Amino acid sequence: MIRLTALLRVLVPTLVMATSAMAADYDVVINNGRVMDPETNFDGVRNVGIKDGKIVAITKDTIKGKETINAKGHVVAPGFIEGHQHATDQFSRKVNLRDGLTTQMDFEAGAGDIAKWYAGAEGKTQSNYGMVVLATLARASVLDGPEIAASGNEMGELFRSVVPGAAAKAQKEGRKPGWSSTLPNKEEMTKILSYVDEGLRQGALGVGIPVGYMTTGVTSYELYKYQELAAKYGRISNGHVRFAGIRPPTEGALGIQEMLSNAMVLDAPFMAVHLNSVMDWEYTIPLINAAREKRGAKVWGEVYPYAAGSTIASTDILSESSMAQMGITYSDVSNLDGTRWDKAMYEDVRKNDPGRAIVIYNNPEKDIGKWMAAPGVVVVSDGMAIQDAKGNYYPWDSPYEGKSVHPRSAGTRAKVLRMVREEKLMPLMEAISKMSYLHAKYFDELGGIPHFKTKGRMQEGMDADIVVFNPDTVRDNSTYKPGMGAIPSTGIPYVLVNGTVVVKDSVVQKVFPGKPIRFPVLAKGRLDQINIEPRVFIPNQ
Repeated sequence: MIRLTALLRVLVPTLVMATSAMAADYDVVINNGRVMDPETNFDGVRNVGIKDGKIVAITKDTIKGKETINAKGHVVAPGFIEGHQHATDQFSRKVNLRDGLTTQMDFEAGAGDIAKWYAGAEGKTQSNYGMVVLATLARASVLDGPEIAASGNEMGELFRSVVPGAAAKAQKEGRKPGWSSTLPNKEEMTKILSYVDEGLRQGALGVGIPVGYMTTGVTSYELYKYQELAAKYGRISNGHVRFAGIRPPTEGALGIQEMLSNAMVLDAPFMAVHLNSVMDWEYTIPLINAAREKRGAKVWGEVYPYAAGSTIASTDILSESSMAQMGITYSDVSNLDGTRWDKAMYEDVRKNDPGRAIVIYNNPEKDIGKWMAAPGVVVVSDGMAIQDAKGNYYPWDSPYEGKSVHPRSAGTRAKVLRMVREEKLMPLMEAISKMSYLHAKYFDELGGIPHFKTKGRMQEGMDADIVVFNPDTVRDNSTYKPGMGAIPSTGIPYVLVNGTVVVKDSVVQKVFPGKPIRFPVLAKGRLDQINIEPRVFIPNQ
């Protein structure tokens, strides 16, 4: 007995020391926060332990780590996700991190050379990143020339160089740009699809088909072929609406129906972009939801919390017939410096600066809360690249002030959280879900992207992409005013990406823990699995 007592005297302190060491064996600990998990509806004050990029403990027990965050009075939620953020440069990503965005992808547009795009992002990206292959660049390469497509590889570069370049070349030749206006023949169509197929082979997450910029160049058949090819890989097709407005014969709902019907026939995933911009969201949102919930279709839609949109001056949406269809006029369009258009400016900019970023005031402010609270939709920003007047990106350490861009590029998620607080827009848990878990659920279960099985959730074993925000103070600060478009959100003092603290005390740290969201590169493409019939194509005029 004496020997046992002596042994215990030796072992007990050792066990206590071992237990203490285990308690401190976390990379990061978030203490005293209100943990909210949208998948399980868990909502309670807990301590969170993070190790090797994963959430490994959610507990009432006292835990310690190498780095500790006191989250008292704050919500600890899954990091926000979105598939419709065009800005891929470091400064824009930095601004997005201040808004809680931990996984940032562009499904509407995308990139041309997928291998090049992912290689360029590796080790240089603060948030998780992913990309689709862009059908527009495939068309530009074939119908305007490979040198034009080579001058830009993604949306920010597209605005800066490809669109103006294609437009300038077309004007010199006395025609409209091929990428937007030409109906390809069979040979050209085969080349376009080959370009898209190569992007999918290289691991692109799907196909971006911004048909609203190519309304007179892309037939319904071509649109179907893009979706059919994406379906051969089991990947997402993302469709910009072909039209906007509610007046026949070119109602916005028709563009949604066009791609929705293709997706249902092909049993393929389809994400409908910014349904609020269609101006018929009261019909299209229930339509998409019914197709998914009642028919099992792999489809969903997205909205953003702003009445105005932002795009480039050459968009088909700004044709005079389309503006009349939407019920807007020249003065409903403005430059980023706030200058409203008139007819003379409309004609000048559309002809001489077609790639200029502009703002379109096309929806009533009173409806924002209605489409945001609609069930089933996810929240995105449709954020534009934050660039100077010449279309150049800003360096990472550039000041936030003095940047003119649509405020959605900087403030989308904080605006939703502010609206939840001030307007009782929806329950806080639902808002968090629309910005995190619901994205992950759709991308995984409908879109077949396995990375999202462990994202969008505050649970043990999940990726430690986490946002810590104060529900009583969080707010957006970016506005439409010149120089105020990139003012960062406040009330989000901490953001983690893969377990690394990227935002600390509301200061973005210069660390780059982002990981790629990408399918494996395949040895062979799948274009040979679909047929292209020559009879449907109209020779170039």
